[in-house]
Amino acid sequence: MFNKILIANRGEIACRVIKTCRKLGIKTVAVYSDADADALHVEMADEAVHIGPPAAAESYLLADKILKAAKDTGAEAIHPGYGFLSERASFVKAVQEAGIAFIGPDPKAIDAMGDKITSKKLAAEAGVSTVPGYMGIIKDADEAVKIASDIGYPVMLKASAGGGGKGMRIAFSDTEAREGFISAQNEARSSFGDDRVFIEKFVEEPRHIEIQVLGDKHGNVIYLGERECSIQRRHQKVVEEAPSPFLDEATRKAMGEQAVALSKAVDYCSAGTVEFIVDKNRNFYFLEMNTRLQVEHPVTEQVTGIDLVEQMLRVAAGQKLEITQDDVQLRGWSMETRVYAEDPFRGFLPSIGRLTRYLPPEETETVRVDTGVYEGAEISMFYDPMIAKLITTGATRDEAIAAQRRALDEYYIRGIGHNIPFLAALMAHPRFQSGNMTTGFIAEEYPDGFHGGVLTDAVKEAMIVAATFINAVERSRETQIEGQISQPKGPQERMWVVSIGGEDVVTSIVPMDDHAVVAIGPKKRIEVFSDWVPGEPVFHASISDNDVAIEIDRGTLGWILTTDGVSMDVKVQTERAAALHKLMPEKVAADTSKFLLCPMPGLVVSVNVEVGDEVKAGQALAVVEAMKMENILRAEKDATVKAVNAKAGDSLAVDAVILEFE
Repeated sequence: MFNKILIANRGEIACRVIKTCRKLGIKTVAVYSDADADALHVEMADEAVHIGPPAAAESYLLADKILKAAKDTGAEAIHPGYGFLSERASFVKAVQEAGIAFIGPDPKAIDAMGDKITSKKLAAEAGVSTVPGYMGIIKDADEAVKIASDIGYPVMLKASAGGGGKGMRIAFSDTEAREGFISAQNEARSSFGDDRVFIEKFVEEPRHIEIQVLGDKHGNVIYLGERECSIQRRHQKVVEEAPSPFLDEATRKAMGEQAVALSKAVDYCSAGTVEFIVDKNRNFYFLEMNTRLQVEHPVTEQVTGIDLVEQMLRVAAGQKLEITQDDVQLRGWSMETRVYAEDPFRGFLPSIGRLTRYLPPEETETVRVDTGVYEGAEISMFYDPMIAKLITTGATRDEAIAAQRRALDEYYIRGIGHNIPFLAALMAHPRFQSGNMTTGFIAEEYPDGFHGGVLTDAVKEAMIVAATFINAVERSRETQIEGQISQPKGPQERMWVVSIGGEDVVTSIVPMDDHAVVAIGPKKRIEVFSDWVPGEPVFHASISDNDVAIEIDRGTLGWILTTDGVSMDVKVQTERAAALHKLMPEKVAADTSKFLLCPMPGLVVSVNVEVGDEVKAGQALAVVEAMKMENILRAEKDATVKAVNAKAGDSLAVDAVILEFE
């Protein structure tokens, strides 16, 4: 086994690899850019080497700097994590030529599986089920239309060198095939420097299910069950789970055996993933092979008990797999959500800034948090917006979902926008809970974007009870001279008006020996057990025998409470104050229709108009870049430009004025 390795990555995956290395007694070397000087992976590693400016193209993507860092520190091997250089065959060759072990597959396998056209041909030769399509070079749009028509609509046009949803179009007619081919080709050329596009049958009602494989350098390959990754937004995975609620044992075995056959065909060694698209009748078709560790690998680890990073290290050191196919047993269920620095209420625009509060849920046997940040850390505009992966495990799928819902409600992040409300709403969605999902789930269930979770009667009641209890504890504290108050005490039986979602409810609370009873209206009585004290950001309680976790932020006349993806401004007032409050005029929101505001912190790439220009609705006005993504800002209506307040190269805050209109 190695004594020291270098991790050619950053963030949560670098921290994840370090944890396993610590367990095995292996020293670690981190690399970091200027933006990551104070990052968690740098703090966790035994050594750290600076490799350049913040931009990945000037640091993490420079193979020569990574190799120099490895040589200078005496690292015997390099783990690439995922992304960056993890699937670049030229980097692997350079590592091996330098006499350093690469913790991953050989360049041959990376080359073969990295090209979508080549990989599909190899898959077919290995007896793997593939989607009907045309894998040859398509010379122009006319040929694309003919091929698409021959295959039968709908079809998918995909860039051969593509990834992350780029260079991908769906066509339902000749016209869409022609336009889609041109767009996919242009996007592929600009994104990957490779304009080859292929066409295949588009599977309707598809599910995205992948098989985890593990191979060594002695010809042994096994599969470790499957992961369901159908919950996606714009072809990016959002929720993953293992096993899949859709597969039966026969389909699982068939998919696993085909994944192993493909792996053996390219002499695959290390951890890898074979991805399939599965139709409503459990027919499955090969999509691609990822020749690296996947983001979602923890759910497989949770249900198999196998540390994939450890196995990658052992294989790279030349050891044989000690695990046979018969040893692989799936136990329980595991669920993973990707916590991102993005605002789901603003079209999932990236959010950057400092984590002023960062309190992840406590890690237990059922809760795992893979993260690369800490309270006070900064989310940079230069890298992927992932904050953490939240993994929960239970004996059944329902238990894993319940644990995920509670953990999401306990995850307290402030200072930046984040997608936890959206993830919580997904977990609470009846269709998701039933397991009835396809890759179109998010687009189908949230066609107009995300506007918050559903305020069900159960959520509303929990918030009313929580607000009443919190108010009582704080009022009780005001009557105490010293000592910590864990239960409401003193004169509490006065009436309060709790306002939530436009509804006023009269409540009161009666302290008991070890709990409290909240009265809602004249008849309802609810028992509450909680040891919440003022200052705690999350209210934990048992309400009517149901465990709840509700995030708390101070409001003007009460609290802003958040749970299950629902955030409500809950007011708690005396009856007199509530009556007077109703007489107050409502504050009218400022009219911003004559301004183009920056929707996220970012760098202005271009401003496409000048003073006096007449613009039309939908016209591109400016481009702002944040977290490796360019966002085109368009006119909402016809107007004339009155003033231009920003220029290319400017760094803007949220709601900064870019343009003014007459």
